[in-house]
Amino acid sequence: MRSIAMDSNHQSNYKLSKTEKKFVRKQMKARHTLLRHEGIETVSSATQILVVANGGLGNGVSRNQLLPVLEKFGQVDALLMPPNKPYSFVRYKTVEESMKAYDALNGKEIVDDLGQKIILYFNFVEKAQWKELGLQALPPGLMVIEEIISSEDEKILLESVNWTEDTDNQNCLPAIYDSILEKWLKEGFISYKPDQLTVNQYEPGHGIPAHIDTHSAFEDEIVSLSLGSEIVMDFKHPDGVTVPVMLPRRSLLVMTGESRYLWTHGITPRKFDTVQASKSHKSGIITSDVGDLTLNKRGIRTSFTFRKVRQTPCNCGYPWVCDSQMKEPPPSFPESDREASQLEQEYVHRVYEEIAGHFSSTRHTPWPYIVEFLKALPSGSLVADIGCGNGKYLGINKELYMIGCDRSQNLVDICRERQFQAFVCDALAVPIRSGSCDACISIAVIHHFATAERRVAALQELVRLLRPGGRALIYVWAMEQEYKKRKSKYLRENRIGQGKKEEIHDDASMQELLVEQMPDLRNQDSASSAPSISDSQKGGCNSRKVTNSELPIHINRTSFHSQDLLVPWHLKGTRNKDKPIEPFDPVGSHDPSPVFHRYYHVFREGELEAACRTLNNVSILQSYYDQGNWCVILQKV
Repeated sequence: MRSIAMDSNHQSNYKLSKTEKKFVRKQMKARHTLLRHEGIETVSSATQILVVANGGLGNGVSRNQLLPVLEKFGQVDALLMPPNKPYSFVRYKTVEESMKAYDALNGKEIVDDLGQKIILYFNFVEKAQWKELGLQALPPGLMVIEEIISSEDEKILLESVNWTEDTDNQNCLPAIYDSILEKWLKEGFISYKPDQLTVNQYEPGHGIPAHIDTHSAFEDEIVSLSLGSEIVMDFKHPDGVTVPVMLPRRSLLVMTGESRYLWTHGITPRKFDTVQASKSHKSGIITSDVGDLTLNKRGIRTSFTFRKVRQTPCNCGYPWVCDSQMKEPPPSFPESDREASQLEQEYVHRVYEEIAGHFSSTRHTPWPYIVEFLKALPSGSLVADIGCGNGKYLGINKELYMIGCDRSQNLVDICRERQFQAFVCDALAVPIRSGSCDACISIAVIHHFATAERRVAALQELVRLLRPGGRALIYVWAMEQEYKKRKSKYLRENRIGQGKKEEIHDDASMQELLVEQMPDLRNQDSASSAPSISDSQKGGCNSRKVTNSELPIHINRTSFHSQDLLVPWHLKGTRNKDKPIEPFDPVGSHDPSPVFHRYYHVFREGELEAACRTLNNVSILQSYYDQGNWCVILQKV
């Protein structure tokens, strides 16, 4: 089979069977996918290192399952399994051994940990490459204590839970927990005795949406006891740094200070967790040592979360995320055009004026399909970019006459500094003659309008500018950040510290790893919460009542749970102009940066097309999904 896959130039001399043709197609597809999505280049000549497509932690293949299969054909020097990836790398001691595995295992069917059949596809590579986490410290204020109770006490606690009983009216914790809490208090694991308990049970596949326990509702210390099964919990800093933490069975998680007030915590809904393979590693951070990662099947986990109800307003050191210290409550959903205009003024226009410089520094890479649209236009076309931001699309095609406009004076100034033609205006009233543009683009603008009527009016204004036959390309943020089983770039770019890029080269004499600094990426999504037993609590709760019309504040790099929401922007580099910007230090406290909230209406599938169909003299030429955005190309008829 090797000669078929490796030397396609001579395939004409050998007639392939139907099965062999299918295999070659699949192997070629795997090769192109690795190159396109991961930058992994395969080679035609045999080497010691093979990349195993479909044989990764990301698609349910564990180390314990794959390694014995590979070892049948020679001595395996290393099996590298990057977290969340559908491939792995295997390095054999000799080229001859890797060739044996290539011949014998290519197209071989194995059964993954879920019992599903998976076909492996092998290709040779000169080096194995992956990204390693650099963050090696728990969030400040976080502690995990292993074996906090005995297996006998675990059994008693689990049997004590009555899942059918409503405990809302209880005014004290059940007596069974009293002695346990007193012991923890005496041993210094907790600082004071809780008076509120929530019990949740999680089946494999259940999760918890990323969240921060309400500041005004509970005191600083929040503790959670994990019984029945271990779990990996993800902690995330507002800057995007994510730390996966293993909570072993019968362990106690204690959150205080920064980890309690500033970091979100949640559990990704899945049936397997990526964990350390070495048995000595039990609790703490899941590192990215790809030579020591495997899959761990989840069991039924029951959590006992203890809190103390707060009787006074919270005065923590994180006022920008504290509901007790916020100067004003989040805005409500607008009920009139006037209220919508005021909302946009405060939570769109003013924000972009404040963040223009930082925003511009993050907007430098043009999106390929937008570039394709602009480069396909006839030479000499007049094109308007409505909501041009820092003008990153104004210079894409030098053969076009492009003009940009934006509501932000500061962003327009950046365009002018780059020698682009741009002016300030509102997207609902663009001072350009009707029917004068050959094309328009509106990229990430329409979703900032706060009512359906205003969004349609913005679309109508685009159509007004077009000549008959002219085209408009429109992008809006999508509610669906996972589409066709693939996460958007927004969810995938969930940073886990500043990591290392490491390579193992096909050189037996090379003993050192090549290391350079670079960020890592990790998938995370929020989840549906598991069923819970009602809270048992002593005293009242002083949390501020949230009305149904109040706009929720989104947690960055997580799935959307509301169409209308406020998205935080953490402004960098403005606290002290004389002080250099320091990278996030996971050990110490973080000097907070100002946080602004931008209003968004994220679009559901079909919503943008439906809005376009309400317009006169318009036909929709194309609609598609592009990396977390719904997109439409329309034409004026």
